[in-house]
Amino acid sequence: MFQPQDNKADDREVDRMYYEAIDADLRIELDEEVPAPPIALSFGTHSYATRKGMRTEETPIATYGNFSFVQAPPKSKKTFFLSLIATAYMCGETEYTKGMKGYRKGQKLIHYDTEQGRFHAHKVFRRVTDICGDSDDYFTYALRQYSPLERLDFIDWHLNNTDDIGLVIIDGIVDLMLDSNDLKESSNVVQYLMKWTQELNIHIITAIHSNWNSEKPTGHLGSFLEKKAETQISLELSEDKNIAVVKCMRSRGFSFDKFAFEVDSNGLPNILDSIPDEIDKNKYLKV
Repeated sequence: MFQPQDNKADDREVDRMYYEAIDADLRIELDEEVPAPPIALSFGTHSYATRKGMRTEETPIATYGNFSFVQAPPKSKKTFFLSLIATAYMCGETEYTKGMKGYRKGQKLIHYDTEQGRFHAHKVFRRVTDICGDSDDYFTYALRQYSPLERLDFIDWHLNNTDDIGLVIIDGIVDLMLDSNDLKESSNVVQYLMKWTQELNIHIITAIHSNWNSEKPTGHLGSFLEKKAETQISLELSEDKNIAVVKCMRSRGFSFDKFAFEVDSNGLPNILDSIPDEIDKNKYLKV
């Protein structure tokens, strides 16, 4: 008569080998030199004291292996700001991006729009090439017609099957889930961001709405993003709706200085040399 074999011993051996591999991969020896992650995007510089005197360095907005997010109320020029980021990454410091610099080194920029149809998404993507010129390293996708799970699955497949990625923009992250107030879904989406950035050594910048007159990003998803992101960036419109103020809400490193941008007569975002005096700095520039 057939007797089922006891496979528990084999299962335990497989588990032991699996967790030993994880242990070897994740353990950090305290005497090893761990270099700082390279910068993907910066704005301005900062200075600090060392034993050899003052040192000045670029101030990171984004480093490879991490993710950041932009929060703004609806219709607050967040998509224009993401175009600025894409422009800085693709062609470096320009008259439009001023002190914002990208460190691409031949890597690709992947730009996903989850909200708009092909016509409006195309207008957004063309802002970058209108400034930088056409490039074979700028990949653009409009995902509006698909379900949240299909969008998430496609991005996962696409990122894992594309070589030499540097920066990824996802506008917006809430469209990769059904309910931004669902704890399980929120955790799952943020886990994907952490997995993609760690395994592929890329930086992801995404966007989420915040409520009017609030500095909190929307839902449980916003709370998870705040806890795990490298940089949290906030946008607010000036009273006349023409100028957006950009500020660093939180950062794991040095915070970049606040700045402002406007959209010119050609429909292109342009960082201003300084924040105009007429803007109520007490209202818009507090962190």
